[in-house]
Amino acid sequence: KVLEDDKIIDQMELEIDRLSIEILALQQPAAHDLRFVISVAKITPILERIADHAGSIAEAAIILNTEPQLQSYVDFSRMADTAASMLKTALDAFTSEDSAMSREIIKRDKEIDECYRRVFNELLELMIANPNASTGAAHLLFVAKHLERIGDYVKDICELNVYLREAAFIKHGG
Repeated sequence: KVLEDDKIIDQMELEIDRLSIEILALQQPAAHDLRFVISVAKITPILERIADHAGSIAEAAIILNTEPQLQSYVDFSRMADTAASMLKTALDAFTSEDSAMSREIIKRDKEIDECYRRVFNELLELMIANPNASTGAAHLLFVAKHLERIGDYVKDICELNVYLREAAFIKHGG
């Protein structure tokens, strides 16, 4: 299903780009309205990239189903749950223009980064100790990296929401 929806998401991105340009050209929005159009135009490709990462995770899951089962990694599940929760909350914060919620979500990106480091090290150790598990572990490493990137993209969405609501640039510590 995730893989099938990718083309739809790509088309939606193009349509939002077209509408954003049309609004900027014909309506000439100012202040909050201008920040809204800019934020939507910047968030759209971020969401498309998140969808691409979700597609890559789905492809890896198909491959992993053909590999011998590896041990369960608590941090791996935590990463996936945190990324999904952050994305949902970030979209809710954007639609309600809740910049305080966005600022809280930004802090949670560190949780995903820490989980990624632990999962990376555990899977590397597994690959060294058990070369037969290397293929599955390598695919899990890619999945973990996709989840970590999704966390980064969610942070970007939240930074744009702060810009929308407060007219403040907080990206890169600004």
